[in-house]
Amino acid sequence: MSADTLSSDTLSTDTLGPGALSPDALITHFVGASALILVAAHSGGWLARRLGQPYIVGQLATGIALGPSLLGSMAPDAYAALFPTAIGPALTGLAQFSLVVFLFAVGYELDLKMLGVRARSSVNVALASFAVPMAVGSGCALLFGDALHDLGMPGDLSPGMVVFAGVALATTAVPVLTAIVRENGLSRTVPGVVAVSAAGVLDAICWTVLAGALLEAGGGDGAGGGLGWPWRVLLTVGYVALMACAARPLLRLLLWRTRLEPSLRMALLIGFALGSAWVTHALGLHVIFGALLAGVVVPREAGGTLDPDLLRPLLSVASLLLPFFFVLSGQSVALNSMTGTGWAALAVVTLLAVVTKIGSGAAAAGLGGLDRHDAWTVGILLNTRGLTELIALNAGLDAGLLSAPLYTVLVFMALATTLLTQPLLLLNARLATRERRPESARSTAVKPYAG
Repeated sequence: MSADTLSSDTLSTDTLGPGALSPDALITHFVGASALILVAAHSGGWLARRLGQPYIVGQLATGIALGPSLLGSMAPDAYAALFPTAIGPALTGLAQFSLVVFLFAVGYELDLKMLGVRARSSVNVALASFAVPMAVGSGCALLFGDALHDLGMPGDLSPGMVVFAGVALATTAVPVLTAIVRENGLSRTVPGVVAVSAAGVLDAICWTVLAGALLEAGGGDGAGGGLGWPWRVLLTVGYVALMACAARPLLRLLLWRTRLEPSLRMALLIGFALGSAWVTHALGLHVIFGALLAGVVVPREAGGTLDPDLLRPLLSVASLLLPFFFVLSGQSVALNSMTGTGWAALAVVTLLAVVTKIGSGAAAAGLGGLDRHDAWTVGILLNTRGLTELIALNAGLDAGLLSAPLYTVLVFMALATTLLTQPLLLLNARLATRERRPESARSTAVKPYAG
């Protein structure tokens, strides 16, 4: 056999470099790792649901378990065999693809018109549950610079880092919150409607502020083409205006009048989302903003209803592939490198995240006319961080706004606050039932005759 006819599996390390994999071996490792990720993550999600926790919690925990903190520490040889460095770019690409499809669906679902008659109350709850955690998070970043320095952050924090610290505490995971509301039968209750509506407003605020922080940071990895942040802001505003004024009418014409086949329409829209994600990344933002914006500008059906033939496959593809994002996130979690400062920071950050979010949300809901227990329900629901927090943390890590140790702390904070949601809801419901039971007994008791 001549050298010209060598197959890919006979390539030597002299050709590929030391430690490199041949194309066939790369495909084999990638397929095997993908099988493990899908089965393990969805099994973890099923187990979490059986334990009364959101599906996403099990997937996130599985992603961390498959990372260097657990699998890499307990079985380093198995970890190296399952996840060789060479397949990293392929896993990253698939994770980003799943994230774009998921956030495209989130943007398409986002509808602030659902605020309805409780618009004022929901907006006030959203503003309070954003402003208080944001102020506390940013203030702590400025006050405890030495502790953050021990966690790998620079001694002189940039404005983007300070803002990001606030966003990390202010974020609420709308998809996870919506699932919890639905699973607890709160969809048609006042606190459920207020919490979901406020979370939608809060989501829009947090994404906007996060975009500003990333623009100030330059997006990381050379994104932004070396442009200064004023130019990136100007180009971003221009791009948003172009999407709203030009892309939306064109999509309305394409989707409503031409009656494309469902498969072709889906391909065009996902391509549209990927293209938008590429543009925002080139502008110095993360791909998540382009995907969200693409979903927001896609027109709904007549009457403002969602197209189930579009939304259902989008969510199916995203839910199937999101485990790749969780595993990618788990690769950056370094639990075995946590120091005493890291554990102390985790305890403090988790406490602040819970108190500021639940307290501010409940107080604003109470001022809006809800009774005490309904107000606490709103605050507890808004404390759910989950997937949205993880997406924001990954964007901050990529942009250099977070160090790896601080990223680990905040990932576990997101996991802890999400895990607390269901137990706190049950506790609040039991307390409400206990308080209302004596009142009901008193109201139905036979009063003595006073004649």
